[in-house]
Amino acid sequence: MKKLVYILCIACAIVSCARMGNPDGGWYDDDPPKVVSCSPADQSVNVTSKKITILFDEYIKLEDATNKVIVSPPQLEVPEMKAAGKKIIVELQDSLKPNTTYTIDFSDAISDNNEGNPMGSFTYSFSTGEQIDTFEVSGYVLDASNLEPIKGISVGLYDDLADSAFKTKPMLRVSRTDSRGHFVVKGIAPGTYRAYALQDMDNDYRFTQKGETMAFNHETFTPGSKPDIRVDTVWRDTLHIDQLIQVPYTHFLPDDITLLAFTHTLTDRYLIKTERVEANKFSLYFSYGHEELPQIKGLNFDADNAFVVETDEKQDTLHYWLRDSMLINQDTLRMELTYMMTDTLGNLVSQTDTLDVLAKTSYEKRMKALEKEIADWKKEQDKRKKRDEPYDSIYPVKPLDVKINAPSSMDPDGKVTVEMPAPLQHCDTSAVKLYSMIDSVWYESTCKLEPVPYTLREFEINAEWRPGIEYSLEIDSAAFVDMYGRASNPFKQGLKVKTEDEYSNLKLTIAGVEDDSLMIVQLLNSSDAIQKEVKVVNHVAQFNYVKPGQYYVRAFIDNNGNGVWDTGDYDADRQAEAVYYYPREIDCKEKWDVTQVWNVNATKRFLQKPLKITKQKPDAEKKLKNRNAQRAKELGIPYNQKNVKSNKEK
Repeated sequence: MKKLVYILCIACAIVSCARMGNPDGGWYDDDPPKVVSCSPADQSVNVTSKKITILFDEYIKLEDATNKVIVSPPQLEVPEMKAAGKKIIVELQDSLKPNTTYTIDFSDAISDNNEGNPMGSFTYSFSTGEQIDTFEVSGYVLDASNLEPIKGISVGLYDDLADSAFKTKPMLRVSRTDSRGHFVVKGIAPGTYRAYALQDMDNDYRFTQKGETMAFNHETFTPGSKPDIRVDTVWRDTLHIDQLIQVPYTHFLPDDITLLAFTHTLTDRYLIKTERVEANKFSLYFSYGHEELPQIKGLNFDADNAFVVETDEKQDTLHYWLRDSMLINQDTLRMELTYMMTDTLGNLVSQTDTLDVLAKTSYEKRMKALEKEIADWKKEQDKRKKRDEPYDSIYPVKPLDVKINAPSSMDPDGKVTVEMPAPLQHCDTSAVKLYSMIDSVWYESTCKLEPVPYTLREFEINAEWRPGIEYSLEIDSAAFVDMYGRASNPFKQGLKVKTEDEYSNLKLTIAGVEDDSLMIVQLLNSSDAIQKEVKVVNHVAQFNYVKPGQYYVRAFIDNNGNGVWDTGDYDADRQAEAVYYYPREIDCKEKWDVTQVWNVNATKRFLQKPLKITKQKPDAEKKLKNRNAQRAKELGIPYNQKNVKSNKEK
């Protein structure tokens, strides 16, 4: 009997051991690190030490401190910051300012070393004076051109309200935006402030270079606070809410400061590069245009009447087409180039450079390639001759390779474009003809060949493209002859204009803008790319012949009426032209007329751009894993966080 009892005891012990031995070692450590102590203590006053030590209840790690940790007031000498075991040690290098609150905002940079449990946002503060300043303000920084959130840009406050402060003094308090473009500036004293944003290239916390992206406005604010309540969610597991808790908190204001950042147009002028990709032209590229074209003096050739000059609208890119074949065959063109350049004081002065402009492919290589081409052509003609097929005995002159964009199926508001490979010496507009088929009979229609503004080699064929009508575009031989005597071949292309039933029409009635505002509205695809744009007339933006699909809408105030969005200028006290987004997607279907009323100010600017077309997506928020709830569910036992003993407490 004793033997039987003994055996049963051993069996029970084995079963008990089997139950107690969990391969995962028990409950998970899902707790974030906690601050045990600080030296000097958090929110201390009359502090003189520049070394701060923060002790935690477990081993921790500090991630990406350079970008995530913000010290305010801004430090011109970068603080030394390191994690060592259960400690974070920060040593400030700048001298401490008297009667000033210092904040070290760690954001979400702190997590435990083993499990990676995030601590969440943590800010340490102290004061060199008798009191701690506790006000906070927050808001957003957006790209002024497209309302994209700007990540990692510095945001600073000034209590000096003079415009010159931004260029002459470092920021008083500072923060940095997250992936949503959101910022929080902490440790603010009572007073009146202005906010600025700056992509600080030289780390002096001042706007000193035009290449720095920046934002400003003249709005002032006084920080304040009010008691408020937020609702926190307690999750039973990853799918089920356990309870909603109302939590009192201090709501700091303002919390919706919106800064629209832009980069100044760089007007400093200098020669970027020269190139001669094609033997018959060379190109000059400048950083900025100038109404006065450069003067060229040939050193190994005669530059008088040697070129046809092609410029773009800004006149910062210049193409020099060589008229004479002798110059084309010359591998090196040596010249003196005199042009206007910005000096070190920012003034435009005359500059003369000596340049050797070399052809990318030498004359010898071009001749060898031509000889091979002719030899191959002769072989082909000899083969044709032996087979008693038609052949040529004279190598043909190459025609002018005109690029004509004439789609066989086109929109009623579409365009037919013509691009020449070189400037023309002859253009016969009467040789361009358009025919339309009506009741199975071809009739000649009116069309015009017109140059595209600010171009030398591009044209448009304009006509009344009527929906559902079939056209024939015909261009006679030698309608175009370029400066080298090459003539174009005849051209014929059928075009069918789509019917109105294949489109949608979109009408937007615009509110929230002044009656005399010049506004341009753009229809965008899912990549934020422009598909159509129209000017607003009598507060209405009308889009006709819209292809079926999902669209987004952007608008900007065209202050100077030049038809394009323009950036701002701090010295001229000019903001970038205002941009707005319709906050929702618009679905256009065949045969549908879509009508919407859009008050451009009804939605706050930082909420306007739809997330689907926002390229700067929010980073994934670090969350506690809460694996113990899942483990309790698997074990079939109730989960109560208070009764779970974490591994680090064992």
